[in-house]
Amino acid sequence: MSAADFLLSPEVQKLLKIVFAQPNSKFSVGELAKKTKLDAGDVERTQEHLIGSGILSRHNANEDETSTVSVNTSFVFYRELRSIALKSFAAAEPIRAMLRSKFKNSVLRAFLLGEDTDATVELLVVHGELVPDESEMAAACQKLSASIGRHLKVQVISGKRFAVLAARDNLHLKLEAGSVVELIAEGDTKAKPSIDRGGLLQSARNRLAALAR
Repeated sequence: MSAADFLLSPEVQKLLKIVFAQPNSKFSVGELAKKTKLDAGDVERTQEHLIGSGILSRHNANEDETSTVSVNTSFVFYRELRSIALKSFAAAEPIRAMLRSKFKNSVLRAFLLGEDTDATVELLVVHGELVPDESEMAAACQKLSASIGRHLKVQVISGKRFAVLAARDNLHLKLEAGSVVELIAEGDTKAKPSIDRGGLLQSARNRLAALAR
């Protein structure tokens, strides 16, 4: 299996998105077809390709059961593939799309900090002048969590706090890790940075002083 096949084939991406989200689960062709919304024939052909590549393992069933497949966690590149999936189609892209569509006026920056062994993805959201509605953010993340098969742990902070994170701050340390993915960069959305009220007040005072001269 080539890197291009892995990254570009929609069928491969859809299957791996499901099985990597639940590496300890076994799936039949019917279950995968339902979850990926692919034709059963496409699922069967794709999973045979992945089994032959060593990425999936087949589990033979009894006479009254159907065979299943699961992620081959002993595959030499398992961790690398799962990391690539997390940073692209399996988590990063759906999260980025959600933030850009639903919170484009409030999310200034966003970072995917990583994933733990329980498939919990940690997300840092930096808001600008407008603060995302807490209930709307929770509902959107819960819906997306069900879709991608991963629990989302979200932390929302202001742009001002983000700008002054100390080197010893836990968030700063996480942001310095090589596994971090920047989902939203400043300027990617319509969100405006927070207004420095102190700066505006001083500017107004300076203008009044100038007029009084």
